Amino acid sequence: MQDESVVVVGAGLAGLVAARRLAAADVDVTVCERRDEVGGRVRTERRDGYRLDRGFQVLFTAYPMVRAELDLEALDLRRFKPGATIARPGERSVLSDPLRDPGALLSSLRTDEVTTSDKLRTLALRQHVTAKREDEFFTGRDATIREYLKEWGFSRDYVEHFVAPFYGGITLDRSLSTSKHVFEYTFRALSEGEIAVPAEGMQAIPEQLADNAREAGAEIRLGEPVEAVGDGGDGVTVTTSEEAIEADAVVVAADPKRARELTGVDAIPTEAQSCVTQHYRLPAREAPDTGKRLLLNAGDESPNTVANMTAVAPEYAPGDVDLLNATFLGEEPQDVPAEEFEARTRNALESWYPERTFGALERVETHRIPFAQFDQPPGVFDDLPDTRAAGGRVYLAGDYVRWSSIQGAMRSGRDAAEALVTDLF
Repeated sequence: MQDESVVVVGAGLAGLVAARRLAAADVDVTVCERRDEVGGRVRTERRDGYRLDRGFQVLFTAYPMVRAELDLEALDLRRFKPGATIARPGERSVLSDPLRDPGALLSSLRTDEVTTSDKLRTLALRQHVTAKREDEFFTGRDATIREYLKEWGFSRDYVEHFVAPFYGGITLDRSLSTSKHVFEYTFRALSEGEIAVPAEGMQAIPEQLADNAREAGAEIRLGEPVEAVGDGGDGVTVTTSEEAIEADAVVVAADPKRARELTGVDAIPTEAQSCVTQHYRLPAREAPDTGKRLLLNAGDESPNTVANMTAVAPEYAPGDVDLLNATFLGEEPQDVPAEEFEARTRNALESWYPERTFGALERVETHRIPFAQFDQPPGVFDDLPDTRAAGGRVYLAGDYVRWSSIQGAMRSGRDAAEALVTDLF
């Protein structure tokens, strides 16, 4: 296939996986990326010794595509402890997985936030999702996460104080109106693997994928946006800011809105969940002891979660400084002044740790992310486009053809490469 050529539009996770797999199949691959760096929505700002991930992003090590495409040892992962700390004014309690974190067994049993029945149902739910086959997820009857948990009989306190903020961090939807399919898949991943970040930040993931694609023979052009895609029947023309490229096929792996513009596929979802993440520095001696767990806000919704990133990954901040990350959900925070976020975070920490003061908390950066995930209400997966939806020699790759996640994005890249090779070569 050495004479066959493909252009991949976009150097996010989906495009990079597609590029590597096509190049490994002996296809001539050119990736065109509008930004000056790879990664798409998975990016890290590195400056002054800080690692500032855009959004509170983490890696689920149990995702099948993560295990298939990434060298986890080379990423030098730093791992969160299982579970989380449920925080409210004047009170904190640990809720963990006793099967993977025996050291937290007693504290988890003592917590009043979750009933014994809830703990038993959680174990039963774990057994249920880990017994499912990969092809059984994202099919069948759907419901919201809230409805699904009610059917399982979980108490209101468990849902509101633990699941709502915890899954608010995963789905960016604290109302729990997201599809239960997302809950089941991620709950299995949480049960079978770990939550981690690379020592160098989340952008180390697409950077490794890019290195793998180049090693397989793909060319990656940065700072070269694609302006148009034309399908001529027996080939395609991809017009970039630099030239018109003639190729046998194209994989459009751009962000959802741009992919819809380039392909005309109206089924690509463009309604989004948004968030704001704010990063703070704090002298290490004054930082809260989180035990490498996420702090869940059970008393309020702003911020939804707070994480001490350097407790997990010391490389995220320089010297004797800790780096904290707070996440705010929804559209409203997009217009809130950065100073207000900082005040809300300080007030929350001081209410959770009344024995301490946080006057030294100092804002480092604010990231406003209007499109963090596409909306995933019940039934959405029945209407998503597949990789061949554009027709002809134009293929789609992006989480929007699977589900909004690292797993979904990477799987879509594999699917696009396999479909293209099967159809054309």
